[in-house]
Amino acid sequence: MTAANEMLMSHYLRLREAARGEAVPTQSRRDAWLAALESLLRDHRGEWCAAISADFGHRAAAETELLEIFPALEAIKHARRHLARWMRPQRRAVSLWFQPGRAAVHYQPLGVVGIIAPWNYPLLLAVAPLAAALAAGNRVMVKMSEFAPATAVLFRRLVDSALSDVVTVVEGDAEMARAFAALPLDHLLFTGSTAVGHSVMRAAADHLTPVTLELGGKSPAILGADFPMENFAERVMIGKTMNAGQTCIAPDYVLLPRGREREFVAAAQEVVARCYPDILHTLDYSSIINERHFGRLIGLLDDAGAQGAEIIPLAQIAGMDAETRRMPPYALLDVKDDMRIMQEEIFGPLLPIVTYDDLDAAIAYVRARPHPLALYYFDRDHDRIQRVLKETLSGGVTINDTILHIAQDSLPFGGVGASGMGSYHGVEGFETFSKKKGVFYQSRLNTVGLFKPPYGKLFQRLVDFLLR
Repeated sequence: MTAANEMLMSHYLRLREAARGEAVPTQSRRDAWLAALESLLRDHRGEWCAAISADFGHRAAAETELLEIFPALEAIKHARRHLARWMRPQRRAVSLWFQPGRAAVHYQPLGVVGIIAPWNYPLLLAVAPLAAALAAGNRVMVKMSEFAPATAVLFRRLVDSALSDVVTVVEGDAEMARAFAALPLDHLLFTGSTAVGHSVMRAAADHLTPVTLELGGKSPAILGADFPMENFAERVMIGKTMNAGQTCIAPDYVLLPRGREREFVAAAQEVVARCYPDILHTLDYSSIINERHFGRLIGLLDDAGAQGAEIIPLAQIAGMDAETRRMPPYALLDVKDDMRIMQEEIFGPLLPIVTYDDLDAAIAYVRARPHPLALYYFDRDHDRIQRVLKETLSGGVTINDTILHIAQDSLPFGGVGASGMGSYHGVEGFETFSKKKGVFYQSRLNTVGLFKPPYGKLFQRLVDFLLR
């Protein structure tokens, strides 16, 4: 056993023993855990912004506050507000033949659950599932990304000071992540790429550990025939440029009515000019996380350009800054399906433009590809909106905007097919990290005695009546 395995197993066994000693924490205990997590975010706001910016090379404090701290706090507050109702057994109907018995679903903690957080939103995507797991009454191990080391150090230090009896934060590289996924956990939630999701699921299979996989994919933004282009371009570009496109549900490509490509490019350029007038130097625009991802994005551009794509800068400054890893957004016209940029999740500020002739063709284009994590449709026509919702399958949808469905704590969040499995957020997160145990309460007066051997004529008449 490697040193990483030994360390992880030690943490796991400590939390396992604590979970066995307190199998069903009370509501007040869980609320205290969530309150401590809330304070951990609220009281160290500046430290979180500084740590995440250090990991990225630069990320605006305003972006971290808006996109990480605020939704994380909202998730915690939502859980605290609804925890008592979530924990109550749910009455279920009983068939006529089993009355006056009663049925209910009881929610119990699973025990020790694991969370593998990504680097792109290292705080939010650790805290949101952690809040759900704590609300469900579990002990939790959190593996932070090696690409966000400053955030990981701060998170571990603060958790150790406030929640060390219920949460363990683990740092380390890919080897540590593999060992983490192989632990005999009661549930494992992984957020990251589809490629890594395969290996996580294989590792978890050795212990039959159930998994929730929050992956990614190529999320389309579709412009309806009569939706205002200026509004569409603004909402798409805001969603695409926040965190420099390093968002799992960022619009990956746009689907436009044929002939409106140049109109979109001009509108998108106006949006970028207003939001980031000096994009290589403004404090409002993020850097690409590291040299590897910066180089990968350049490789996507080079491959597309070599195969005939027209690459159009959307910022007033067209160049990049390799030293600060600042990459302005680019639009790509005349893209082909076999280009890498149309095969891989982009995860950066590059935006391919695909055209369609009618709504049938747009829907067919989406349906012919792996199910995306998110889909964005812009239209004022109710019937067309309903048709897109019914005829496409995706993890989630925002109509007439981008990104915002992830911020609704009342909605489940999760992928489908290649974009993931399972869901969390709100009550779905509580249920993901709970065992939903069905319980039947037999009544003192019941008919069970009529259905036992020896099977005579009365039994046969009763069965004939039931099956008629």
